[in-house]
Amino acid sequence: MRIFDLALIEKHIFIVATTILIVMLYGYGSFSFTGFFSTQVFLNLFIDNAYLIIVATGMAFVIITGGIDLSVGAFVAFISMVSATLLEIGFNAYLVIAFTLIIGVLFGGFQGYLISQFDLHPWIVTLAGMFLARGASFLISTESIVITNETYSYFSSVKLPVFGGGYLSIGAIMALMLVIIATFIAKYTRFGRNVYAIGGNISSARLMGLPVRKTTILVYMFSGFCSALGGFVFTIYMLSGYGLHLLGMEMDAIAACVIGGILLTGGFGYLIGPMLGVLSMGIIQTIIMFQGTLSSWWTKIAVGLLLFIFIVLQRLVVLNRRRKEMKFNKKIKVKPDNETLARNQLDI
Repeated sequence: MRIFDLALIEKHIFIVATTILIVMLYGYGSFSFTGFFSTQVFLNLFIDNAYLIIVATGMAFVIITGGIDLSVGAFVAFISMVSATLLEIGFNAYLVIAFTLIIGVLFGGFQGYLISQFDLHPWIVTLAGMFLARGASFLISTESIVITNETYSYFSSVKLPVFGGGYLSIGAIMALMLVIIATFIAKYTRFGRNVYAIGGNISSARLMGLPVRKTTILVYMFSGFCSALGGFVFTIYMLSGYGLHLLGMEMDAIAACVIGGILLTGGFGYLIGPMLGVLSMGIIQTIIMFQGTLSSWWTKIAVGLLLFIFIVLQRLVVLNRRRKEMKFNKKIKVKPDNETLARNQLDI
């Protein structure tokens, strides 16, 4: 029973740690500032960060496979520019939404194809995608484009009542629905199991006959879709398109995944984690806003400290698992493969 409890704690340690962090931060803000402990302040965390929750959820799938997607922030800005331009010309709003989502799927699929077909490093491919998306945004226009479309303005102003007299935006509802769907996909579908298997050991996944190439392409297609959907949510939140929107947002998405317990080495993580990571970052930003005298850059400093803590925590958990694997291999007298030996040499 004790061994089971320890294994269970280790399995959920990141989610537990992030949840405790959220409770501590929110408790500090509630005791320190009048009006902080209110329903709407809490719901505003979802409203203000809905686009980041969506993008970070797509990023989580990529990281679980052992990859990375650096193009997400630039692509959100690109979607805002495409949407604003098409709406200004007079295109139907729903056609614009569908068109941008299709662009996102195709863009992500193209990156996934290059990575899987030519065995290119995701860092290089998605870095090129980042420059491509950001450059294309300025090719459309170097100025900010204000959106006056009635449909988008309506989406921006809708307030959906929830518990405690508060409300959520359409973007926040879409973010929550996406997290639920992504969690279901990761836990209960073959695609989700393939994603974790590839991240755990891609060589073993190939030997097992899993569709590694197809899964990789689908993962980046999903990330592209989430970037496009996040771009739509961000566009109705800002009601403008601009090529300089969300500079460095891809790093915020990665940070949210790390704080939410997605292992950067791949193969492990819960899809609710990125949302918890975003919420913890949002609470820090809200505390600084309530404080009033601190610069907003303190948010980055606090997030940086959290990243150091969670990266060290991840490393400790990974090292503990490898030690257990080595003990198990010695116990059953199984000779470790070359990859295991190489990993342990690096640990030493």
